[in-house]
Amino acid sequence: MFAAFAVFMSADMLLWLAVPGLPGLMTQFGLATLLTAFALLLITGLFIVIKLIIAACFDYFSARQRLKRRLWFNQSQQDRLKQLFYFRTLQINYFNELKRKRLLSANNRQHIKSLSKAIDKDLHSIKQQLSKKTYLQLRRENIQYRNKQDADALLKLQQKIATIV
Repeated sequence: MFAAFAVFMSADMLLWLAVPGLPGLMTQFGLATLLTAFALLLITGLFIVIKLIIAACFDYFSARQRLKRRLWFNQSQQDRLKQLFYFRTLQINYFNELKRKRLLSANNRQHIKSLSKAIDKDLHSIKQQLSKKTYLQLRRENIQYRNKQDADALLKLQQKIATIV
């Protein structure tokens, strides 16, 4: 580019000195030099870009980079499995807790039902000792507490019946 600048300067000086025909040739030569310089600059830039792309490809496919990618893949798989294990553990604990609550509820219902039957038997056995009104009231309480699933009230009712006898 500097050579083209020098040629243009010399063509300007020749024009100033009034040398016929030579300034036109020098201008053409300067333009050719400038165009060649730009083409050389462009080709050099493309060559450098292509060289960098090839170097990056060789680096990408090198054994060291493959091992790094494999290590990162294995680490991400391990992290994913840890996360999966954690969430599966949460899910199992959740379902086990639901099952435990369901079994506890079923056991409580069964216990309340058997307690209510025992109270009915006790009431039936002391029916002659009680007035009809008291008997019916105790029986209604038994049914009411059984429907409410109130085990504490049923136990108190059973103790109340035991003290009557």
